[in-house]
Amino acid sequence: MSLALYAHPFSSYCQKVLVALYENQVRFEYRHLEAPGNMDALRARWPIGRFPLLVDGERSLPEASAIIEHLHLRHPGPVPLLPGDPLQALEVRFLDRFFDNYVSTPQQKVVLDALRPEGQRDPQGVAEARRLLETSYAWLERHLADGRTWAAGAHFSLADCGAAPFLFYADWTQPIPPGCARVHAYRARLLARPSMRRAVDEARPYRHYFPLGAPDRD
Repeated sequence: MSLALYAHPFSSYCQKVLVALYENQVRFEYRHLEAPGNMDALRARWPIGRFPLLVDGERSLPEASAIIEHLHLRHPGPVPLLPGDPLQALEVRFLDRFFDNYVSTPQQKVVLDALRPEGQRDPQGVAEARRLLETSYAWLERHLADGRTWAAGAHFSLADCGAAPFLFYADWTQPIPPGCARVHAYRARLLARPSMRRAVDEARPYRHYFPLGAPDRD
């Protein structure tokens, strides 16, 4: 098989790529990073050691957004994850960066801080991260005000591949305020998507890894 993905099912960035793969029913070998030797194999291909990592033939591709763009170009399916119009594609890429930088990054800041020993924690940084999440929720609520079904409009895209796991975990970390009704509805639509439901179910056995306590509601 030409495609292989080094990934862990509980990782939000791995879920981002898995959603893209599942959306278009792309066949691939899942190289689970808890299986013996797979993390060493990943580091041999990508010394930074971050995941996911996609292997396509002789080519190794890190970084979730770049992996999804590669899949869009080399392994297209019935769900185009980037529009053909360059300006529409630019909006999708902007929203992809929004969810990465302003939802996932502060969410991970809070989680990683909780994993530190008590004397090494950063309460100021955590407070700033929580404020950024609140600001991001408010911006997204306004962004969705024009009746968008998905982040960039009527069609599921690269931006939604990231939004699905990032909002999933962000709401566990810093609950989306009740007043952000559109964000709650958007998160619910993402979680109802079969590709995301599959990723969530595959990650269920690892919920004890979540240091803040995984809620039972999802």
